[in-house]
Amino acid sequence: MDIELAPDIQTIIKKVLPHLPFDYINESRIVCMRSFKATSRARARIWSFPKIWQMALNKPAHYVIEVLSQHFDHLSDDNKTRVIIHELMHIPKNFSGALVPHRGRHKRIDHRTVEQLFQMYKKR
Repeated sequence: MDIELAPDIQTIIKKVLPHLPFDYINESRIVCMRSFKATSRARARIWSFPKIWQMALNKPAHYVIEVLSQHFDHLSDDNKTRVIIHELMHIPKNFSGALVPHRGRHKRIDHRTVEQLFQMYKKR
């Protein structure tokens, strides 16, 4: 698997964040990467930075959003934005370095919730 920085994904995040209720997300602590030849079927995934690593390396919480080139790059711009919104939804409100699961007590990350946020973004 090959990996490189993905500034185009960082640009999508920069456009999306001001228009959605993600004011707790620190854009400067999200790193975007593009992988090639990954074996996963996912279009994108988010990587956490657990508290133990934060303490060991004396670094604040960060997240990595990885897009898998073979499944992501051919998407339309709107669908790319939807995928990024989905990944951003995994970041908890305390920006702790942990991840929010798809099905939680009070929150679901599914097509419906992603589409609601996407439509909110498109209106603004």
